[in-house]
Amino acid sequence: MPRPSNPESSNGLHPTVGRGAVSNPVNRFEAIHIEDDFEHLCDSDDLPRRPKLQTTYLNDQSETIVSENKSPDLGFRYSLNPYRGCSHGCSYCYARPSHEYLGFNTGLDFESKIMVKQNAASLLKRWLARKSWQPEPIMLSGVTDPYQTAERKFGITRECLQVAWETRQPVQLITKNSLICRDIDLLTKLAAKGLVNVTLSITSLDQNLIKLMEPRTSSPKARFTAIGQLAAAGIPVNINTAPIIPGLNDSEIPALLEMAKEHGATSASYILLRLPYSVKEVFLDWVDERFPEKRSVIESRIRATSNDRLNRIEFGNRMSGEGIYADQIRQTFSLFKARFGLEQELPVLRRDLFRRPNLDGQLELF
Repeated sequence: MPRPSNPESSNGLHPTVGRGAVSNPVNRFEAIHIEDDFEHLCDSDDLPRRPKLQTTYLNDQSETIVSENKSPDLGFRYSLNPYRGCSHGCSYCYARPSHEYLGFNTGLDFESKIMVKQNAASLLKRWLARKSWQPEPIMLSGVTDPYQTAERKFGITRECLQVAWETRQPVQLITKNSLICRDIDLLTKLAAKGLVNVTLSITSLDQNLIKLMEPRTSSPKARFTAIGQLAAAGIPVNINTAPIIPGLNDSEIPALLEMAKEHGATSASYILLRLPYSVKEVFLDWVDERFPEKRSVIESRIRATSNDRLNRIEFGNRMSGEGIYADQIRQTFSLFKARFGLEQELPVLRRDLFRRPNLDGQLELF
């Protein structure tokens, strides 16, 4: 459908304040969808403004909580996600298509309709009580952020950490939110037993870029402060410069790694942007809206790292890409990782302290 030529917007509406997505791609599993129609507008007409979009929390009645990952590209086998959807609103988030399975879209629905697993802690305890469970680290979250805004209201991630402490279950955490420092008391106890490590994901030092690209995450300053507080408490901390977006933030690699070292991180990793399914539409619409002058450069460089595609599906290079440009990013990252002494690996977590939980006298089902 033709879009109005008003240069203020690429999708027929002013962007929603405080949200990352500027569009709502069609859910590929739904036969019916709603599409905005602005053909009646003249070029001189003001575009309609979207009302402020409130976040809605919905009860997730999942009966299991731990998922098994079989991709060799990820550094974990098991993960636990307290929430589905993420109000952080990162425009590039690879998890957006997971919302389509719930009947929502990958755009504004993903960041405003949040499914809450309020019984996550009890489900985790039930999982750990199985006789078949041989303790391995569990990642919180692996898909959406365990310390997104919902965590302030529901505290489910903290409840799961309490179960981990009670059972001495090893856990890993990855987040873009300094709210993780709220749980330093639990994390310190887990770290003292060799049962936890933490990754802070930091995309840019430019707060103006962060406000547009991942609007409800913590500021870069707050995230680096969190690294310092966690490291000072004896908790192993990794920085993940993720995602690296060719043509937008790839030049920041040296500065990000230097800041991480100064604040106490001991290791570093990165993920190169990939755009699965309708994430490509959300992200490229966002680029059109926020940085139209960079659209052609960004898209061409993404394609240059993905064999002229926008997504990589082959195991082995999904996170790091291929080709000359991907090699340049890899070499740059390795060089500055070594220069700033971030080559230490996160410690292997202990499994020998695990204590199977007591289910209050209930008969064990497995």
